[in-house]
Amino acid sequence: MNRLILLVISFILTEFTSSAQSTETLLNKQKGRFYFAWGYNKDYFSKSDIHFSNSGSDNYDFTLEGVSAVDRPGYDQILESDLSIPQYVYRFGYYFNDKNDLGIEINFDHTKYVMVDNQVARLKGTIHDQYYDLDTLVTPDFVKFEHTNGANFLMINLLKKHKFFTSKNSLHVLNVVGKVGAGIVIPKTDVTLFGERLDNVYHVAGYVTGLESGLRYEFRKTLFTEVMAKGTFANYYNVLTVGTGKANHTFFTGEFIWTVGVQFPL
Repeated sequence: MNRLILLVISFILTEFTSSAQSTETLLNKQKGRFYFAWGYNKDYFSKSDIHFSNSGSDNYDFTLEGVSAVDRPGYDQILESDLSIPQYVYRFGYYFNDKNDLGIEINFDHTKYVMVDNQVARLKGTIHDQYYDLDTLVTPDFVKFEHTNGANFLMINLLKKHKFFTSKNSLHVLNVVGKVGAGIVIPKTDVTLFGERLDNVYHVAGYVTGLESGLRYEFRKTLFTEVMAKGTFANYYNVLTVGTGKANHTFFTGEFIWTVGVQFPL
């Protein structure tokens, strides 16, 4: 009888342990991984046609065609002052399943768009009821146009990650990452028109879509760094300028991005 009781107890304990292990494995499989990353970017912009209009007392409606612009990285200020002065990025993301290969991400790029001063552009349209259609030297006293407190892309991305290399002890993992998404642009535009300057407020001015891909290195499944290339198309159809004036333009951006981050189960 004692042997029978011992056999029953042993069987129950074995089944309980097995069930507990199965439950733990299931829970672990259901856990995703949350992450946060911070980094910096370098940007290249396509030429764009910038349209300015104002139906008020400063009556004008003209376009500068084929305008060139550059970024303003500000990396020399990282150690000297605020970390958010240079062209920074941040990411909040979540990989869903046990393989951690699919996810979603909030993706913000603080990019700076600076129209090149003293360039020649085609001027078409009316200024104070006079029509123009000619090549014009665009001086800062005539037009100065910058999204320097940010062209600011705020996007939601879908993610796909593929393991490229894993060390024998799994301490080091190298992944190929792809992202696709869309969102809004929130610029703070500094504009000078006909000698009058205004550094505007942050506002939603349009939309952005983009693709991003690159490499992600993970250490101990906790720390990681990403080196990415990103291409975007942005449509700024409602930019605030001086007074009641508005501007609009579209352009493509090529970005190189480096981030460091931390991730953990959630």
